[in-house]
This record gives sequence, structure tokens and C-alpha cells, in this order.
Amino acid sequence: MLLTMAICIQINTINAATQTVGSTLKDNSGLRDELLSVQGKYESLYNELEDKEKKLEEIRQEAANKSEGDTQNETEIKSNQTLLGLTDVSGQGIIINLDENRDINSQEVVNINGYLVHEEDLLYIVNELFNSGADAVSINDQRIVNTTSILCDGNIIRINGEMVGVPITIKAIGYPERMDYALTRPGGYLETMANDGIKVTVEKSENINIPKFNGVYDYNYLSRGDV
Repeated sequence: MLLTMAICIQINTINAATQTVGSTLKDNSGLRDELLSVQGKYESLYNELEDKEKKLEEIRQEAANKSEGDTQNETEIKSNQTLLGLTDVSGQGIIINLDENRDINSQEVVNINGYLVHEEDLLYIVNELFNSGADAVSINDQRIVNTTSILCDGNIIRINGEMVGVPITIKAIGYPERMDYALTRPGGYLETMANDGIKVTVEKSENINIPKFNGVYDYNYLSRGDV
């Protein structure tokens, strides 16, 4: 009986130990599977993060290149606007002042027109200025552009559709000596105007401000050619 009881106790002890070991192995197996799962997710997220960082770097590089292109385009646009007269400009040049001689008695002269400033005078002066290298010209703050019209409208002159009266102030940005010589040389146009009785003064300046063209470029028959 004692031997039987001892054998039963030993069998129960072995079974309990076997169950404990099996349970421990089973629990460790679950932890291992969970660990492998977490490692798999980590590797997947890490790979995804690397892909995102590569794409982000590509976007940054593209943005940098695009920014450089935008800067070049902006510079080109500003340059074109300056050439079209759509921006205020400043620089060295000359200032021409024209005024009619109000001391002349119209009843004492044969032809009063010689003492008045006409649109053809302004046209000639503007052409001389551009021919001598002027970068920008204005008449009484009206910017002269490629569509500017200088017309006589009765007793007044219209520039860019706006009325302009005496005294006339013509500003030109460019090389002062060249423009000055083109208009004030012996036998030049300004000398002729002064001899006719127009009050003429010319001065050089290192800081001339010319406003932008305030009108609208309107092209009805112009279209862009094939590039």
C-alpha cells in the first residue's frame, strides 16, 4: 500500500511538472510569436519611413529647382516690364524744359506759331533722345512707350490720350553727354527752337525719376507666332 501510494504521488508530481513545463513552453511560444509580429511591423514601418524620406528629398530638390526657375522667370518678367515702361525707373540723364515766350506781343509778329511748342517739336526731340541712346523718356510725367501717340488737339497737345500743356518738361534717362550733344549741338533742334523764340533750358542730372506707363497695351490684330 505504501509503495502504491508512493508511486501515485510520484506520478501526480511528474504530471504536474509536465503540465508546468508545457504551459511555460506554450506561454513562451506566444511571446515569441508576438515578438516576431512586432519586429515585422517595425521593419515595415522603417522601410516605409525610408521611402517617405526619399520622396521628401525629391520634393525638396524639385522645389529648389522650381524656385530657381521661378526666380529666373521673375527676373525676366521684371526686365520685360521695364522695357515696356510698366515700372518706375531712375538713373542719370538730362532734363529739357520748354516754354512759350509770353513776352511776345502776338499783334507785333507775323507768325505766332514760331513762338509756340508744337507736337512735331516733341516728336523730333523724343526721336533724337532715343536715337542718342535714351533708355526711358517722359513728357510731363507721361511715359513714352512704343504705343504712345503725340497729337495736336486744337490748342493743346495730347500724349497717351492725356492733355499736356506748357511748360513742357522732358526727362530722359541715358548717357547725359551723348543726349545733350544730340540736341544742343550747333545747328541742333533745340538751338533752332531757341532762335525761334521758345524758352529752352537743358540740365544734366545724376538722379532722374520717370514714372511707369499708366495706360493699357491694347493689341487687336497681334497674335503670338509659332515658337
